[in-house]
Amino acid sequence: MPERASVACLVLWAPALDRAEIRALMSAEERARYERFAEPADRARFATARALVRTAMGRATGVAPDLVRFDRRCRHCGGPHGKPWVPGAAVKFSLSHSGGRVVLALAEHAEPGVDVERIAGRQIARLAPRVLSARELHDLEAVPPRDRPAAYHVYWTRKEAVLKAVGRGLSSSLRGITVSGPDRPAELRHWEAEFGPPAIAMSDLRPGRGYAAALALETPGRIDLTEQYLDDPLDAP
Repeated sequence: MPERASVACLVLWAPALDRAEIRALMSAEERARYERFAEPADRARFATARALVRTAMGRATGVAPDLVRFDRRCRHCGGPHGKPWVPGAAVKFSLSHSGGRVVLALAEHAEPGVDVERIAGRQIARLAPRVLSARELHDLEAVPPRDRPAAYHVYWTRKEAVLKAVGRGLSSSLRGITVSGPDRPAELRHWEAEFGPPAIAMSDLRPGRGYAAALALETPGRIDLTEQYLDDPLDAP
């Protein structure tokens, strides 16, 4: 069998910061959204996310970061609710943030999906049946109770990364998707969504202690992954 082609994907990590230089890159609409956040932590995550994607996509397209324009037309139905993209850019991106982490995935030959979640002592017993397939739920119940929050968030980030890669978000049932368990390499194993199964390559990421994160690319190939950790979103390559 011939070896599958690899697709390069750059994943950028940045801490959540809120400075005047970062806020200066926002559009008027983004500034209005920023002002609606009541909590400083929410403002910092939003400001950093916008600065990170604007800086990276600006350098990818040769446009000043504050002049980068985004489109949300759905690539499946043409509605105004789709995954954001930059018209005319070969580079596709996916963005996520949680706690003190902001992450951006960039790929030129495949649609990326990325998700990061801070591991919290949520009500796993209540949430898991709504999110996990029967097989995943069975496997999670075999995990020691103290390790279940971390295991649950591995499932969650892998599933959400897949849905973000295919541009469907959480409109599709998470229970209709089965991914490998936390003790196995990230992999899409079963698909029962309302649309045909995509070709997906996956990888777990390294967000640091207390977090789970995953990457998915809509490609039949392999992922050639580079993770880069920035001190400032304005340093995005």
